[in-house]
Amino acid sequence: MTGFALFAAVFLACTVEAVEALTIILAAGTGRDWRSALKGMVAALIVLVAIVAVLGPAVTALPLTALRLVVGGLLLVFGIGWLRKAILRASGNKALHDEDAAYVKELEAAQKASGGRRPLAGDWYAFTLSFKGVLLEGLEVVFIALTFGSNQHDIPLASLGALAAVAVVAATGIAVRAPLSRVPENTMKFAVGVMLTSFGLFWGAEGAGADWPGSDAALLVIIPAVLVVALAYVALFRRRPAAAVAETTPHTAAS
Repeated sequence: MTGFALFAAVFLACTVEAVEALTIILAAGTGRDWRSALKGMVAALIVLVAIVAVLGPAVTALPLTALRLVVGGLLLVFGIGWLRKAILRASGNKALHDEDAAYVKELEAAQKASGGRRPLAGDWYAFTLSFKGVLLEGLEVVFIALTFGSNQHDIPLASLGALAAVAVVAATGIAVRAPLSRVPENTMKFAVGVMLTSFGLFWGAEGAGADWPGSDAALLVIIPAVLVVALAYVALFRRRPAAAVAETTPHTAAS
């Protein structure tokens, strides 16, 4: 896996998480109180830095074989979950993710919610909404950067990709002051699901002792193969009733 491929994979996956976090912050700030929402964001970032400080050395200290087996399994869980939802959306059996609709929903909930003020935090609802949103999405960013970076022995480059994604989304959000509804998030989630599943298969098999023909070059076959299978499912599910699809697809947790 080249440095460019590592950076691109992490950047793309983290962009999706950053867009969702931005939507929550915008709703908390617009619907309640901007200062409290920003305080919640900062508090979540502090917690994430602490988590990275603890998990980073721990992850890199693991033997490479065990690391790839564990990380491969985790990526498969996340990847298949993302891919399942992406397939259902692309086939018309699940509503497409709409950042504008998500923003309106969060905004209405924030405006209607009751909640007093707390020392330091200010508006408690805005603070906690922003804190939880940034922390949850941020944990996924941390997971993606650490797993991809540790497996390629280049956590700094993976971290750079994650930080670049967050910076681009944040700067764009500040500039437009609105949800990034023009970002093709559904397409990005489909691509990320394919990538996470492919890398999960690759690293999990390596961790279990398998030797891929061509080493890293095997990804050039695995990724297209997973994509073809996913597109085949999209075509299949477009011809089937939604109820039948729901009964035959596994309910895996996803981002």
